[in-house]
Amino acid sequence: MPFSNEDSDSMVCEEAHLRDFKPVPPQTLQETGLNEILIEDLILKWLFSNGVMSGRAVASTLCLPFSLLKPILADLKNRILVEHKSTTGVGDFLYALTDLGREKGLVAMEYSAYVGPAPVPMDAYLTSVEAQSIRNEQPGEAELLQAFSDLLLPSSVFEILGPAVNSGRGLFLYGAPGNGKTSIAERICRCFGDVIYLPKALLTDGQLIKLYDPQCHQAIETQTESLLPSYDQRWVLVQRPVVMVGGELTMESLEIKFNPILKISEAPLQLKANCGVFLIDDFGRQRISHEELLNRWIVPLEKRVDYLSLPNGKKIEVPFDELIIFSTNLDPAQLVDDAFLRRIPYKIHVADPEESAFKALMRFMAPRYGIIFNEDAFEHLVAAHYRGRRPYRACQARDLLEQIVNAAAYARTEPLMTPQSLDGACRNYFAAMSNLPDERV
Repeated sequence: MPFSNEDSDSMVCEEAHLRDFKPVPPQTLQETGLNEILIEDLILKWLFSNGVMSGRAVASTLCLPFSLLKPILADLKNRILVEHKSTTGVGDFLYALTDLGREKGLVAMEYSAYVGPAPVPMDAYLTSVEAQSIRNEQPGEAELLQAFSDLLLPSSVFEILGPAVNSGRGLFLYGAPGNGKTSIAERICRCFGDVIYLPKALLTDGQLIKLYDPQCHQAIETQTESLLPSYDQRWVLVQRPVVMVGGELTMESLEIKFNPILKISEAPLQLKANCGVFLIDDFGRQRISHEELLNRWIVPLEKRVDYLSLPNGKKIEVPFDELIIFSTNLDPAQLVDDAFLRRIPYKIHVADPEESAFKALMRFMAPRYGIIFNEDAFEHLVAAHYRGRRPYRACQARDLLEQIVNAAAYARTEPLMTPQSLDGACRNYFAAMSNLPDERV
């Protein structure tokens, strides 16, 4: 499959920097890396599912050039598998299946119910991961400060976070809930600041695997100066992935999922996260034991490759090219042994803020909610609701201000930071929480 190093002048991509890698539209069957039988089956299944369609519409669905499909459609007609219903323009027709074509389409559907973009061979995908690897990125202080511009973090966190992000390997974020671990993890991928090309589906050892997932991948809309696409449409341009999972994570979601009824496979989460960030939030509270989960990651973290089982039982080696982040409220030393901690070279403790830091957070957040920071009201807040009663948590600055805004919206008044408004916010917010000095909420 060919790739070019041409500039991306023909593509307008807002705030996105394209690397040299670009999959070129295939001009021949050989350049697709696919055989004609697979493409024929995709055509027959699509016509079987949708009835009469033009050749260009079929080509658009399969994400292949019409010029490439035209001779294949002509061959299908010669073999009496499809027929022309009418013309739709120069060199194109409305196609429909014949009785023989419907029989062959039904057989193809029974083998696999997948209808959609033609897959990309695994070899081409491996080339793309190497070219777009997150290890190729080296964000510096400027990129970190830009990515975290909407968060207020102590400089000590940046001193560890910067090298951790540059390593492209893995890190633990740990500390009490509410201090911004998830927010930090979500912003880490912004440091890399560019986009990647991702196959919509993969083909390996005769097995088709759906890779592109709109829930994990944010597609970038592009436009070209001509009617011809500037890259192979079997690929999609996406922001570097940020795949997030929490307590719902299971071992099954880390393996290729095969639907035995539709006979369609879907890529596991870590494959979807390649060239990006994989965040395991609330680590230690999954439905599976953390020992089992950690054992699953030992080889990928060490070798940067993973091994997956195809539906036919064959094992394949795939890249494990992502920054993996474990976010937990628990002490990592109580969760994992030294052997695993060695494979996660960076551990960042996101501690409770001191009173001065909490004040800075409140001052930082207040204007974002249209509220003027009030020094006297803040002093009342900490004296009445914090000192000797509960620890400060970073999220509480935001949450209490939101309480003020919501109360003011209900009363049709201007949101003001006063002792009274803060008392009301605290009554709601801390209603079911302990007031003990050692509270950990």
